[in-house]
Amino acid sequence: QVQLVESGGGLVQLGDSLRLSCAASGRSFGLYSMAWFRQTPGKEREFVAGINWSEIMHYSDSVKGRFTISRDNAKKVTYLQMNNLKAEDTAVYYCAARFEQVATSADRDYTYWGQGTQVTVSS
Repeated sequence: QVQLVESGGGLVQLGDSLRLSCAASGRSFGLYSMAWFRQTPGKEREFVAGINWSEIMHYSDSVKGRFTISRDNAKKVTYLQMNNLKAEDTAVYYCAARFEQVATSADRDYTYWGQGTQVTVSS
């Protein structure tokens, strides 16, 4: 059983940076693949980034080169560093975990979810 709590969201300006954190509780954090998804009203949840056990990272095309996912297994925290933020990055960001080696891009593959944190990019 894993519980996830996101933090770090907020209101920023175009081009700013923001770092989201996802703190996990429970055992064997290192055996979970982690991912970030985001969702805006009326749209389906969208994969943003994922990180495997082995810390291999995956990104959606829309954030590649701007966002970086990382994890600190000792602290049981997953991060999402977001640079050069755009208006279309505005969304509720969710952290997710699955007890598998590989982080996939399908939200149905993930068992555990955080409550979400709002990111708003203003022009």
